[in-house]
Amino acid sequence: MENSNTHQSNEAKNTFDPKTIAIIAYLTIIGLVVAFVLNNDKKDEFAAFHIKQSLGLVILSLGLFIIGMIPILGWILSFLGSIFLLYLWIMGLINAINHKTKPVPMLGHQFEKWFANI
Repeated sequence: MENSNTHQSNEAKNTFDPKTIAIIAYLTIIGLVVAFVLNNDKKDEFAAFHIKQSLGLVILSLGLFIIGMIPILGWILSFLGSIFLLYLWIMGLINAINHKTKPVPMLGHQFEKWFANI
């Protein structure tokens, strides 16, 4: 009997609010992985939406990193793209904090299509 109470209290400690998971998803790539693992059991739609948005931003940042390896033109494109990426990241984080399922500007709808299975 005592063992089942301990199991229930451990489950209560491991549950996170979907809003918290959504915010964690925007906090670095490690936060994205943590949010994905935390949302893996419950599959909350709000948290999954922001995990998809954050995953798209991470892939965009990796693309900008690769483009940045190209001398001169790549540096310029990477710099401008990074400013745009920062804007998208801030918008996504603000939407998660305000509990909105609004996609990030310009690319958010595409991220939803690409990562529909998450």
